[in-house]
Amino acid sequence: MKAPARTELKDGTLLLRSWRLEDVPRVTEACQDPEIPRWTAVIPEPYTEADARAWIEQTIRDWDEHREAAFAVTDAETGEVVGAIGLNLQQHYALQASIGYWVAKEARGRGVATAALRLVARWALEGLGLPRVQLLTDPANAASRRVAEKAGFRQEGLLRRYIDARGRGRRDCLMFSLLPGELDGGDRG
Repeated sequence: MKAPARTELKDGTLLLRSWRLEDVPRVTEACQDPEIPRWTAVIPEPYTEADARAWIEQTIRDWDEHREAAFAVTDAETGEVVGAIGLNLQQHYALQASIGYWVAKEARGRGVATAALRLVARWALEGLGLPRVQLLTDPANAASRRVAEKAGFRQEGLLRRYIDARGRGRRDCLMFSLLPGELDGGDRG
């Protein structure tokens, strides 16, 4: 696998770029929506400006150390941050990467998460040469499941009591994956 150099990914409506410290106020604002911490295991509640700053600083370090490629999902025309998506690289026993994402409340229902997921998955599989990418969703998170399926990911199974939900107990997750031959609806077998 190639080490992921900082890059920008774009389609007609979105630009995915590295996080910047000037994004702290927007991340703080977006993460006030209770739906974001509800469906993620790592976003604290309540979410403060200090949390946003620490997280963005960590994304910069992680990218420099080739552990994670974290992108600000922005509107290509206005530059407004409308979400986040990250590719967490795992090289321990099986070369792969996990993708996580969230979308700001006012940007939901417009295909932002699906488009960002397609961009990152294509970059990971074609640009970085990964043999697979995967993502986890809470079984009750119907919107995230739809995003994964629309982006071409295939549900593999249920991981029982897989994630510690910030001290609220362990919860199940559904595993989805995408392989190189499955991009754009290719071989699904």
